[in-house]
Amino acid sequence: MTEQTSKASKDASGATGTPHQPLSGRTIMITRALAQSAEFAAELERQGARVVSCPTIEIVEPESFAPLDEAIENIYGYDWLVFTSVNGVEYFLRRLDARGKEVGELDELRVCAIGEATADRLGEAHVHVDVIPEKFLAEGVFAALEAYVGGHENLENLNFLIPRAAVARDFLPRALEEAGARVDVVAAYRTVRPESTDRARVEALLVGGGVDCVTFTSSSTVSNFAQLFDTTDLSDLLQGVAVACIGDITSRTAADFGLRTNIQPVEFTTPALARAIAAYFAEEMK
Repeated sequence: MTEQTSKASKDASGATGTPHQPLSGRTIMITRALAQSAEFAAELERQGARVVSCPTIEIVEPESFAPLDEAIENIYGYDWLVFTSVNGVEYFLRRLDARGKEVGELDELRVCAIGEATADRLGEAHVHVDVIPEKFLAEGVFAALEAYVGGHENLENLNFLIPRAAVARDFLPRALEEAGARVDVVAAYRTVRPESTDRARVEALLVGGGVDCVTFTSSSTVSNFAQLFDTTDLSDLLQGVAVACIGDITSRTAADFGLRTNIQPVEFTTPALARAIAAYFAEEMK
């Protein structure tokens, strides 16, 4: 576990934040992968928070690249590429490069990006994006694709490639297949639990009242957090701690482990989650 507190968020006395900041004096625990938490932490610190990182997931390569490599070699056989996360983009592009392919070879495909961050990463790589669903849940993504092609019947016989986590929700591929499309879901990366998390220090902070809010940005962060403490009920451990979840699916997983979500943004992104946390504690100060 590491602390992520920027120098800019400290005053001359060394205290974090200033009185007018909504998260001044608050400690927020981030359970996101360490490599992906910097932007989230910085946004919370700008609101005055002290940020403690307790990564419960780590992003690693899939056990085998064979299915992804095969899909890349046959990329012209697809009509659509669907990216569900920045991680999916990163690992797909790395493998595309490793196979000696150019991003220009994706120009003939339609591309769907779930979330502005995913779309932005594709844009940085000069990959065009045709569809960015307004709703991030799989049902909303399906509706956006259906609308783009002009109706349910026009999905028939289209070929979709979805590079994503080795374990993920299956609604979207199932719905596309039921509409007559062919869907290849390939593992571009895996999420695993880090071995280095300092359980004793995390527990001491939580039990000692040293944490005001714990954030969860995926179902894996919730379940791995519970595994860290070898429990199926987190309610006692997080008693008196605000629980912030990035979206509905994460919130439902939190409920499975005995937690009530106090904070959830309308938009399922980490900047929106940071703003929602700030708004929650600003309201408490009134």
